Amino acid sequence: MSAGLTHLDATGAAHIVDIGDKAVTRRRAVAQARLLGKAETLAAILGGALKKGDALAVARVAGIMAAKKTADLIPLCHPLALTKVSIAIEADGETALLVRATAETTGQTGVEMEALVAASTAALTLYDMAKALDRGMVVTDICVLEKSGGKSGDFQRS
Repeated sequence: MSAGLTHLDATGAAHIVDIGDKAVTRRRAVAQARLLGKAETLAAILGGALKKGDALAVARVAGIMAAKKTADLIPLCHPLALTKVSIAIEADGETALLVRATAETTGQTGVEMEALVAASTAALTLYDMAKALDRGMVVTDICVLEKSGGKSGDFQRS
């Protein structure tokens, strides 16, 4: 029943994976989220012209905080000692912002979930700060772009 799904045991019951025998390696993951909205809304975000303040700074801090809380949000994630979390936000055309989150650790399990939670939370924070201007914004394209470290090897989205 659990054919290749590490969070399911032989009976199909959910469990946290035993990583005790895994090698400690340097782990890194980069994830993205995209915020789509009106050109004038995204320009206001990038230009620091929102009434709520500097949305970019708040989104970066929110993303970093979220990465640190991933194990509290995703039930079967291990708590990790993150060595680095960074958030980059840039325009992607006139009607999109690209949020990229990088998470790193030296440990026994990967940081893909931390990067995904960071990117999506930063994008949601931008939505929250600008929703008065554009309730039609959409957060989309949340995905892992790359990961390295661990026995499963490296991954790069093409």
